[in-house]
Amino acid sequence: MIDLDELSIVHYCHPSCKPFLNICRLTREEAFKQAYRMANENPNTTAFGRFADFEYYYPRRMITDACIYDMFVLLGGNPQEKHPLSFVLQGSDYLHSWFGNGIKIRIKLADIPSEYVSFTLGDSMRAVSKNRERITQLQPGQITMYTKEMLIKELTEFDGSLPEYMNEVAQKYKYIEAQVWNDEYCKV
Repeated sequence: MIDLDELSIVHYCHPSCKPFLNICRLTREEAFKQAYRMANENPNTTAFGRFADFEYYYPRRMITDACIYDMFVLLGGNPQEKHPLSFVLQGSDYLHSWFGNGIKIRIKLADIPSEYVSFTLGDSMRAVSKNRERITQLQPGQITMYTKEMLIKELTEFDGSLPEYMNEVAQKYKYIEAQVWNDEYCKV
């Protein structure tokens, strides 16, 4: 049986950045300027590789955020931001390395009200980054989203421990992304 008090979400941040920021909250011009600066200053950092080709990344990120926003609202969420802050359920060594083994902030899932947190299996942009053709919208079913209640239901019905569940997820998706839609719950 899974102990739900063990559940937490983890935010990763490169050592040269500040935590709890989302580049899509900037104006388009400022986002491009910031992305190219970060990519140029950190050429060997995996996390900023996506910023080196920001013409490709930016529209897909905007489409993804709009899609997951709409999906979350349909599932009963009450997002306070158009672009969420990204976390990972239970953490991920893979992502910690991806972000240059920088800042790692853990928040207990119980401390975030259900109306402000959603989850996707794997990276939320996975569905739109598989090909380089121009994508203008996501189709239903391309991203699987869970509310906090849906995730907890799945966890309580799982026949095994939390590490066993997370290992099963990691085999197919690497991790479960969490989106926090209210910055009040994202404090250092």
